Amino acid sequence: MDPQDFVELSCSNCLEGAGLDLDFSFAFQPIVDTTNRNIFSYEALVRGLSNEPASHVLNQLTDRTRYRFDQACRVKIIRMAVELGIPVNVNINFYPNAVYKAELCIRTTLAAADTFGFPINRIIFEVTEGEEIEDHAHLRNIFQEYRRLGFQTAIDDFGAGYSGLNLLSEFQPDFIKLDMKLVRGIDSNKPRQAIVKGIVQVCNELGIDIIAEGVETRDELSWLSDTGIRLVQGYHFARPGFESLPPVEAAAFL
Repeated sequence: MDPQDFVELSCSNCLEGAGLDLDFSFAFQPIVDTTNRNIFSYEALVRGLSNEPASHVLNQLTDRTRYRFDQACRVKIIRMAVELGIPVNVNINFYPNAVYKAELCIRTTLAAADTFGFPINRIIFEVTEGEEIEDHAHLRNIFQEYRRLGFQTAIDDFGAGYSGLNLLSEFQPDFIKLDMKLVRGIDSNKPRQAIVKGIVQVCNELGIDIIAEGVETRDELSWLSDTGIRLVQGYHFARPGFESLPPVEAAAFL
C-alpha cells in the first residue's frame, strides 16, 4: 500500500471525505448502567445518509480507502457528539489493520476533540474481535498508545471472533463487549451461562468491565444483572437513533 494513503488528515479534510467516494452518517445507541439506572455511553454506528445499514457503507470500502474512512469516522462522530450534546462516553469502532502508526494516526482524533471540545477521556475505542487481526503486536501497541493518551479501549463482539481469551492474555482493555449470540436467550441456556460466568470471573480478576450486547428481553437482563454484569446494550432499552439520541424509558430497568 502506498504510504501516501496514510498522510495525516485535518478535521476539515475528514469532514469533507477527502480521498473517499462515499458519504455517510451515524446512528447512536445507548449503553446503560443498570446499577445507577442511567446512560453510561452511546455507541456510534455507521449508516448511509438516508439511514441505510452499515453494510451499505462498509461494502464500498477498499484497502486503499480504509484508513481515510477510519479517520473520517472519528472526526464526524466527535463533531456529532458535541452537536447532539452527549454528556457521557462515546464508543467509536476502529479498524486496527487501517492504523499505520498509532502515535501518528491518533493526531487527527486529538485535533478533532480539541476543535469541537469533547473530552478525550470520554472516548472509548472499540476493536471488533470479529475482524481478523493481522498483527497482534500492532494492536497491543495501538491500545497502549491510546491508553497513554487518556482514551478508553474495548474489544467488541467478544466470544464471536478469531482469538477469544487469547486476546486478553496479550492486552487488557478497559471493557469487553459480549457478543449478542452469547447473550441471546442466556436466561434459559445453560452452556451460554457457563461460558459467560467464566468470562465474568476472568474479567473480574483482570479488572475489565463487561458490556453485554443484544439484550432484548427482561429475562436476559435479569440473568445478566444477577451474574454481576451492570453495563448492557440492546433493543430492550433502545434501538439506535439515526443522527439522534433515543430515549431510555425508566420502565426498561429492573
